[in-house]
Formats: sequence, C-alpha cells, structure tokens
Amino acid sequence: MYVPAAFAVADPAALSDFMARHSFALLIADAGGEPFATHVPLLLDPAAGPYGTLRGHLARANPHAELLAGRRVLAVFSGPHAYVSPTWYQAENTVPTWNYVAVHAYGVCELVDDEAELLSLLADTVSTYEAGMPTPWAFAPETPFARKMAAGVVGLRIPIDRLEGKWKLNQNHPPDRRERVVRELGRSADPAAREIAALMQAQMKE
Repeated sequence: MYVPAAFAVADPAALSDFMARHSFALLIADAGGEPFATHVPLLLDPAAGPYGTLRGHLARANPHAELLAGRRVLAVFSGPHAYVSPTWYQAENTVPTWNYVAVHAYGVCELVDDEAELLSLLADTVSTYEAGMPTPWAFAPETPFARKMAAGVVGLRIPIDRLEGKWKLNQNHPPDRRERVVRELGRSADPAAREIAALMQAQMKE
C-alpha cells in the first residue's frame, strides 16, 4: 500500500483496535499468477506473535482454501471513507480527494485441520459477533450439528509479520482547510462521512 509519511500510522495498539472493530476483511492470495480474493470475518488474537494472529474460516468448497496453505497472504481491513470536494477548501488550485482509513496485514497462512481447534475457532467467532444481540445465538461445539458444520469449513490461522496503517485525513492541508472539511463532513447524512469528520477532529487535537 502506498503510504505517504503524513498518513502513516504505526502504533500497534491503534492498528489492532482498528482490525478488531472492522474485522470483515478482504483476504487476498496469489492463484497461479492471478489474484484471488475472499471477503471474510477475521478475528485478531493480539497476544499471539509480535503483531498478533488472525483467525477465520472459509467454506471448504471455496477454491481459495486450497491455495492458502503455506502461502503469503494479504488481509485488507477497510474503515470509514468519504469524498472531499475542493469547494470546501475555499482555496484556488485544489482538487477532489477521498479520505479513508485502512490497515493491511501480511503473513503466511496456516490451515486449521484439527477438529477441536476448528470447533473452538467457530465458537469464538459466534460469541464475538453474537455478543451484541438481544438474545445471543449459542454454538454448542459438542453437538453432532456443530461437528457437521465444522466439516464443511476450513480454518485459517495467519500470524501477522507486517502491518501497514493509513489514516488519510487531509493531514497535508493547512488547519483552516481541514476544519472546513470537518464541518462539511459533519453535516453529511452519511454516517461514514461523519465518522471521518470525528477522526479528523481527533487527529487535529493530537
């Protein structure tokens, strides 16, 4: 990922928090010279390794599963994003841009074939995403149904060996222009635009 110095974020805690909050990732691997991508939720275990370890699963029928074992992969975590109009800057010789936040995580993928570990992974996934539900759905690993479902998926483990964070929030513009962008995005009906405005405000206070 192209990350100009003004937009780079290297704080491991900030990157881990981002991946946990925006965990529906795009997992990319090479498929014989052709990129292959799968959209998949990935859980982060921040204590497993220097940058943490990602855990997830794919349908066994997904051809991507056969390509991942021992392969270097890229997981892209995308956050809020918003268009920025040059009219908001109230300055000449400016152009449109797009503000966004993203994290790229790299590592070599390991497949999880052990049934007990796979069932534990599925239980962790369910409990993570059901936590906010009024009546959480329970996954019972010891049941025949759970084992049948587990047989239809392939578990993934990706120890992260490289992280890139990019917070593109108009840092390359003077404070007065950034304040105008914050004001305009804050008025938007789009929740993502308002979230970008909040991130810009927070960064301007640092």
